[in-house]
Amino acid sequence: MSVRPQRRHSGTGQGRPRWAELVEAVRASGRYSTTAEAERVTRIVLSALGGLVTGDERVDLAHALPEEAARVIAARIPEPHRLTAPEFVAAIAARVPGATPATARWDVGSVLGVLPGLVGDDLVDRVLARLPQGYALLFGRAELTPTG
Repeated sequence: MSVRPQRRHSGTGQGRPRWAELVEAVRASGRYSTTAEAERVTRIVLSALGGLVTGDERVDLAHALPEEAARVIAARIPEPHRLTAPEFVAAIAARVPGATPATARWDVGSVLGVLPGLVGDDLVDRVLARLPQGYALLFGRAELTPTG
């Protein structure tokens, strides 16, 4: 069994990626035509994620992301009701003018799919463990369910 090294950017000298690196990763992942569009989607999705993640995972995620992204997450008060993955996508669709469920799913996947490469698989695993089933697919991972 080999250990896969984490792809962590060191743009700030402190192990944190820079905001521009995060937005560029989202732009490339989502094939957005402009940086402004990728930045808008990144802010919307991270803000919504900030409403879901709590505890040590929230703190660790904020420390692993660029400071600007950490502020976006921290500004959102955690929701008392845990959204299912489809509800999360619907919430994003409601916040993006002209979005459909399909485009919102694309936006969510474009942002959440780059997080493992920026913050590490271990932290993403911990975040996923605290979210309802179905979120792994939004992070670009297979959702394995135990068989009974």
